[in-house]
Amino acid sequence: MGLPISVDVRDEDHGQVDAALDAAFAVLRAADERFSPYRPDSELNRLRRAELTEDQASDQMREVLAIAAQAHDDSGGVFDVHTPDGLLDTDGVVKGWAAQCAADVLVAAGLTRFCLNAGGDVVLRGEPEPGRPWDVAVRDPRDPKAVLAVLGVRDGAVATSGTYERGQHVWDGRTGSVDLPLVAATVVAADLTVADVLATTVLAMGTDGVDWALRHGAATVIVVTTDGQILAGTPQG
Repeated sequence: MGLPISVDVRDEDHGQVDAALDAAFAVLRAADERFSPYRPDSELNRLRRAELTEDQASDQMREVLAIAAQAHDDSGGVFDVHTPDGLLDTDGVVKGWAAQCAADVLVAAGLTRFCLNAGGDVVLRGEPEPGRPWDVAVRDPRDPKAVLAVLGVRDGAVATSGTYERGQHVWDGRTGSVDLPLVAATVVAADLTVADVLATTVLAMGTDGVDWALRHGAATVIVVTTDGQILAGTPQG
């Protein structure tokens, strides 16, 4: 998937943990094989070359495309998995979706206390120790050594979309423009599929995306504008 993935597990049954981790990473490897734009034989590239139609696609591909289509409708076209030149690009959904699927495997195996980190986007379950939530640091996009906020999360997910590491890789689906008003958007939600899609959409939508995301499943939203303003919102305020 082109990014580091790690899991911090606090459950104590190590036999159970090892088997669960093997199954979770198998899910991630399968997602990489299916959705990678760098593998010539991936299902994504077969769709791009019109060797497959969407009707012939796998259940997993159709699920990802359905998530993308719903996000496109919900955002008024801001979120779009087709690049400005028309190429299918599922990255805006797949990273969060695949990591959430892997976390779901861990939960199904009985794990209750873990942090799965997929390139800085995280799924969190339980507590690292009794009475304390997982602490998730949000990097300041203006300074790689500075922390913008620390979020305490139990049983949730945090995703950040930004231009400060990968450059202008997100576009506004309405216009095709990569000249966006934000440099970073962080979203806390119940699961990482939702958090990742919302964070990407907010980055493209701008400051109006804060309230929009709160209406579409976000528990917390933090954004940084190109001129350095920091805005945050929760459903209560």
